[in-house]
Amino acid sequence: MKFGLMVDLGRTNSKITNKQLLEQVTELVEIADKGGFSYVFCGEHHGREMTIAPNPLTLLSYWGGKTKQVRLGSAVVCAPFWHPIKLAGEAALVDGISGGRVDLGIGRGAYPYEFQRMANGISAEEARASLAELLPALRKLWEGDYEHQGEMWSFPSSTATPRPANPTGIPVWVSARHPEVFEMACQNRCNVMVAPLAQPFGEVISLRERLDDAVNKTGNGWTPKMMVLRQTCVNNQADHLLPARYSAQRNRWFRSLLEEGVVEQGFVKPSQKYLNMEFDLEELTENYMFGTSEEVRGRLHQYRDAGTDVFLYQANWGLPHEIERQSLLDFISDVMPEFK
Repeated sequence: MKFGLMVDLGRTNSKITNKQLLEQVTELVEIADKGGFSYVFCGEHHGREMTIAPNPLTLLSYWGGKTKQVRLGSAVVCAPFWHPIKLAGEAALVDGISGGRVDLGIGRGAYPYEFQRMANGISAEEARASLAELLPALRKLWEGDYEHQGEMWSFPSSTATPRPANPTGIPVWVSARHPEVFEMACQNRCNVMVAPLAQPFGEVISLRERLDDAVNKTGNGWTPKMMVLRQTCVNNQADHLLPARYSAQRNRWFRSLLEEGVVEQGFVKPSQKYLNMEFDLEELTENYMFGTSEEVRGRLHQYRDAGTDVFLYQANWGLPHEIERQSLLDFISDVMPEFK
């Protein structure tokens, strides 16, 4: 089992500057690179300070100059927000700049807030349709001289410029939960990213079963790698519920945004309904990857045995930077060697 680090630039108030935020997150990226992580991923989000990520490819290009080994990936670019020619060319450019280290993660997008502002308020089903149209177009554009006539986009014969560093193209990952999207990934010979969210470990098994069903149904000989995203904290302090307290606060903000929160000057104003929402901290600790070094090691064996090819360590979800930094160092020194 390999390991990836998921980060983004995000803040809930202006006490930390964008410069400080970039420095802190870049420090985590550099630690992951030196510590033997296989991947670093960042996402795409718009119009909110809580996840500052207008273009993951820009961040990846910057981190490419700060790292030597780690592969650089998007998790994920949102299909409805990108023209195929633009995405194929920009991804290939960053791939060349980084020495062929780019992995391109693509999804339909998740938030109505962003669909309303970036894609004329399209539905989740329309967003999924754009993903289905984008995936094969990217492959063809990297091959060259491809003409496209689709529902979302149409263009004459075109070639992505520059081409990817590897003649076979850039590895593509698809964010999947819906069975149709697992099948889409198999049909296009892509890997898959999955997120069990705050659900128990059984959701990881369920997601693997959805993938296996799609492999059997597609029957083209392609078995995707599966990457699993979890909020993570190696917590060797006496207070074993410390990460869960920060996670609960983060969940209040996100739930407020998704349902009835107000955004002013980019900052989310949580609704009263969620500000006082109670969470079972023991349950969060169990469901997320929170625990001592020994506990995290033991639980990661379950993930590996359930068919996880890459465990994606989600950072930057609300912990103070020093706790975040120490957790990552402990993960590298105390956890990862067990899986090499």
